[in-house]
Amino acid sequence: MTKEQKEKSGIAVLLDFAGERKWLTYLGCVLSAAAQLLGFGPYVCIWLVARDLIAVAPDWTAATGIATYGWWAVGFAAASIVLYYVALCCTHMAAFRCASNMRKQVSAHLMKLPLGYFDNHATGELRRIVDGCAASTETLLAHSLPDVAGSVTMVLGMLVLLFVFDWRLGLACLASVVVSLLALMKVMVGEGVEFIKQYIDASTNMSKAGTEYVRGIPVVKVFQQTVHSFKAFHDAINEYSERARDYTDKICRGPQVVNLSALNGVVVFLLPVALLLAPGEGDFAHFVANFAFYAIFSAVVPTAMNKLMFSTEAFQKADDAQKRVRSVLEAKPLPVSETPEHPSGNDVRFDDVTFTYEGAEKPAVEHVSFEAPAGSTLALVGPSGGGKSTCAALIPRFWDVDSGSVMVGGVDVRQMDPHELMDQVAFVFQTNQLFHQTLADNVRAARPDATDDEVLAALSAAQCDDIVAKLPQGANTMLGAGGAYLSGGEVQRVALARAILKDAPIVVLDEATAFADPENEALIQRAFTRLAAGRTVIMIAHRLSTVVGADKIVVLDQGHVAESGKHEELLAAGGLYARMWADYEKAASWRIEGEKAAATPAVAMEGGEA
Repeated sequence: MTKEQKEKSGIAVLLDFAGERKWLTYLGCVLSAAAQLLGFGPYVCIWLVARDLIAVAPDWTAATGIATYGWWAVGFAAASIVLYYVALCCTHMAAFRCASNMRKQVSAHLMKLPLGYFDNHATGELRRIVDGCAASTETLLAHSLPDVAGSVTMVLGMLVLLFVFDWRLGLACLASVVVSLLALMKVMVGEGVEFIKQYIDASTNMSKAGTEYVRGIPVVKVFQQTVHSFKAFHDAINEYSERARDYTDKICRGPQVVNLSALNGVVVFLLPVALLLAPGEGDFAHFVANFAFYAIFSAVVPTAMNKLMFSTEAFQKADDAQKRVRSVLEAKPLPVSETPEHPSGNDVRFDDVTFTYEGAEKPAVEHVSFEAPAGSTLALVGPSGGGKSTCAALIPRFWDVDSGSVMVGGVDVRQMDPHELMDQVAFVFQTNQLFHQTLADNVRAARPDATDDEVLAALSAAQCDDIVAKLPQGANTMLGAGGAYLSGGEVQRVALARAILKDAPIVVLDEATAFADPENEALIQRAFTRLAAGRTVIMIAHRLSTVVGADKIVVLDQGHVAESGKHEELLAAGGLYARMWADYEKAASWRIEGEKAAATPAVAMEGGEA
């Protein structure tokens, strides 16, 4: 986002998203204003009818222009409705384009951000920005803006009409408008604006916590807990409730009572003035006609002010929405080299790499160096928090290093074209996401142009033949809601099929067997063998039995390389890896003993798991 865009007002920024349809918003506002002016016509016609009837009373038949005034009133009302309809058509077309472009631009920008950005921003928060913020700006541009234009025009026109017939009665009606505006200002500015911001923040936090709660429902149900046990969601609900209650009690209640009383009690201002003026009027019939006009016209006052009042809330919400959208658009993508270099091989090398997460007090990895020659398998092991997953994430540039360099094929990843880098690397994580699509389409996500035969071959290579066989429509079976569901181990095998279909020369495996049962683990290990053939493999493992055959094992501890070598060499060295292996073997021998099935306490592992 440019400096010029940052300096624009919130409405101007939103209108920029409408692109070539921006002019429709302006046209819609003009037409809405014109519609409101035409809306005064019926009231004037009613006054003319009342004037003529009072002038000829009691000979009502002498008022010959009443029918004409009636038809004029119908014409003004119809023209006002038609103009307002056209105005809304214009603003809706601009609003839909604005919301569409906003979603597209935010989504496109998110695609350019480093994958690490999504670790720091919750799914619920981003979903609300992409979808919720666009929806709130849609309401503003489609309804609130033309209503504000019409309301302002109505107020200005009303001021003129109030002083056309009898300025004294006009001032009496105007008094209610002034009182209403003063009450609204209490809500619209200062403390009221800050409360609206806190209210919207609380709503966003509740949405974010709600998403996490839904994901955690299985755990909540298994342990017979309630929403109160899910502290983050419980606190978010309480905070939202408190903000809504405070806004109602502390900000809105008093001003709204005054506002509504003033708007709906215009007669309280008008009638006393009329009673004071009536005795001194020479043309009493004309005065009565004027009073009738103001009594009838006073119904316009609440309509205009209520539209203005509800529009202010839409403006505040839209302003908050565009700020949240701007926060995403201002997030900096990783820099792309203007003269990208091309890798000359599939080797991976870390050269004195140091990286610190944003907001962290110390580096996640510090002065880390190791090399995985092309076609070899390198395993990263070590205690939790040692930096294993961080190292894996630095290879595809989830983040950029603070110092040192990560090299792929002899080229610093920062000097490679991002698309080429992603083509070089395939991933299989601990948790993998399957889409609400067919099994074949889920695998084809790795290479959209793959044929059905290639997809089936990848599934077979990933040991997924049993999965395909049990599904009612085979690989064309829909997964997820309304379709079939797969176990954790089966999902891992589908993820491996994706990686095999991608056919990338470098594969990163982040504890891909963590949630697999023994049967699935055996199948996954076979798939690993097929996937690793001829490729450079970087694997993260807690289960040390899976890395025994690695060409090289790098042991990370507290962000540093503690030791490296082959399995036998590290055992002989008697260092951290040897202690981890001893703990692993003890944990692997864990068993249930005794008549009452009392469990022998499992030995705490420093880097492994049972």
